[in-house]
Order: sequence, then structure tokens, then C-alpha cells
Amino acid sequence: MVEQQKQEPEIPYLTRIQVLGAMGATAIILWIVAKLWLRFGEVSIFPWRWHEKDLLLGVGLGLIITTLSGLTYRLIPAYRKSADYYLDLVLKPLVLPDIIWLGLLPGLSEELLFRGVMIPALGADHVAVIVSSLCFGVLHLSGSQQWPYVLWATIVGLMLGYSAILSGNLLVPIIAHIITNLISSYMWKLRKA
Repeated sequence: MVEQQKQEPEIPYLTRIQVLGAMGATAIILWIVAKLWLRFGEVSIFPWRWHEKDLLLGVGLGLIITTLSGLTYRLIPAYRKSADYYLDLVLKPLVLPDIIWLGLLPGLSEELLFRGVMIPALGADHVAVIVSSLCFGVLHLSGSQQWPYVLWATIVGLMLGYSAILSGNLLVPIIAHIITNLISSYMWKLRKA
């Protein structure tokens, strides 16, 4: 029986400071792109309001996505290998309190751009959700063998996009994204500790 070798990253391993810096820089870049698109694209940001019902919908959706991600991780070896590769690069150098930043920065900046600006700019319809989800998936590409992880991120993008459309509130995917990142990252760190 041939022992499976661990996939080496196509990009070098990063330090904790480099990962946190990359998260911060990515969040700023996505925010700038969103602001420029809003300014010059003659588009309005997707509405968001602080309603208890939508907050609970976001938490519920986050728990559903986290559960589905865990099942996918356990049942599909190609996804597990791809996810471990990606998360090893991103999470391994972080300490547990850093997980808060991993929840907040992408949860806010990615939702602002992909659901908050891109979906309304593209017509707030099925095509807009699909295109924004594909872009969201590609954002998670960290190597040529990462397609299972990109596919999963695209599916999550669809869930987040439709949650915005169906609820009419950007708060729902923001909360779902933050919850998903927090719980999934925490569980992965505990499993690898």
C-alpha cells in the first residue's frame, strides 16, 4: 500500500504576523474595491438593518453551513485534503484569539463586496448570485490542486447570496459568514492541536 504524501504548499508557509497582515490587507483591498464600485458604478449597497429575526437567521445559517462543511470534510476525501491544505496555510500559525479576526475581517469585507455590492450591481437576480459566488470561490484558491475547496466556497457563496436576496438584509450573510469562520476555525484548531 502506497503511503499518501502530504501535499506541500505552492506558496511558502507564513508566520502568524504574515497571516494576520494578509487578512488585514485583503480586507482593506476588498473594502476599497467595494467603495470604488459604489462610487463609480452608480450602484447602491445591498440594504442591511439590525433586526433580531435576521440576526437569528444569520446564526442559524452559519450553523447549517458549519454542519454541512463538517459533513463534507468527513465524507469527501478530496475536499478534506484540499481544506486541510488551505487551513494549514491560514490557521496553523494562528493562536486561538486570532480566530476572532478570522471571523470578523473576511466576514465583513467579503460580504460587503460579494453580496453587498456585486449582487446589486449585477442585477440582484440568479445570475448575480451565481457570478458573485464564483468570484467568492476563486478568492479561496491558494494552489492548483485546491479546486475541491474552491467548489465548496462557491457553494457557500450561493447559500450566502440567496440568504441576502431572500431576507432582503445583508446582515444575514454577514452573521452567517462570521459564525461559520469562527466555529469552523476553532474546531479545526482543536482537532490539529
